[in-house]
Amino acid sequence: MNSMTGYGYKEALVDNTQISVEIKSVNSRFLDLSINLPSFLNPLESRLRKLVSEKIVRGKVDLTIRVHDNNSTARVSADPVAAKLYFDAIAQIASALGKSTDAIPLSLIIQQEDVLNVSHQFNAEAYWKKIEGIFFQVCKQFQEDRAREGENLCKDLLSKLDTLDECAAFFRKWQPEMEKRFKEQITKKFNDLLGDHVDENRIMQETAAMLVKYTINEEIIRLHSHLSALRTEINTNPIPGKRIDFICQEANREINTIGSKNQFTEVGQMVITAKDALENIREQAKNVE
Repeated sequence: MNSMTGYGYKEALVDNTQISVEIKSVNSRFLDLSINLPSFLNPLESRLRKLVSEKIVRGKVDLTIRVHDNNSTARVSADPVAAKLYFDAIAQIASALGKSTDAIPLSLIIQQEDVLNVSHQFNAEAYWKKIEGIFFQVCKQFQEDRAREGENLCKDLLSKLDTLDECAAFFRKWQPEMEKRFKEQITKKFNDLLGDHVDENRIMQETAAMLVKYTINEEIIRLHSHLSALRTEINTNPIPGKRIDFICQEANREINTIGSKNQFTEVGQMVITAKDALENIREQAKNVE
């Protein structure tokens, strides 16, 4: 089990190129991946997106790669024809003003557009060879951070699930007592009304009707089933977040029904405990991948 939150960072100098890689993530219902690269590394984006997507299923993930090459990548070219045209044009202006062409500085010519052209030659694949070692180290660090937090989440989820198992066991143990109390209440009601002329068959009929309305046997069976499925997901599914949320919804339905049928304080208190534990699991599931 992994948490959806994690962080990894490394900075290193490789072949006179300063490289930093950072990966961080927070909760999200789906995988929301943002990749921030220098523009000359854009050809690598699809590869990086595939590599990250293979490791992460859910979370808002930000991958940032920064590169500063201490070796110059500049390529400078001159256009003598353009320089000559600029010089001739400026010389015409100088002559019209009675100025000598000797006063025209070279700096004035070379700063004109297209006289000197500067470009940078970048080879994305060459840079990837420098970046990939650092990238995979950061991915490992990031995954270990998510796994470490996921282990803590797993312990907390199992602790809350133990509480739910205790609640379900209490409901099952209490069910015969509920039936007994229903019969006692109905018998007392008839005795108060009819005294010694109580019809035992009538009492049994009324009790049966009450049990049909208020029995929680089916809800208990389904609740045990949901809790068993929940434990299986937590213990065996490496990415159980969505399944946990779904099963919690089903378990919550059974607990609500038990609460609505309940007539006794003891059961009501345990319903509150169960709902609190289940809500904690649902909240924690939002942090689980």
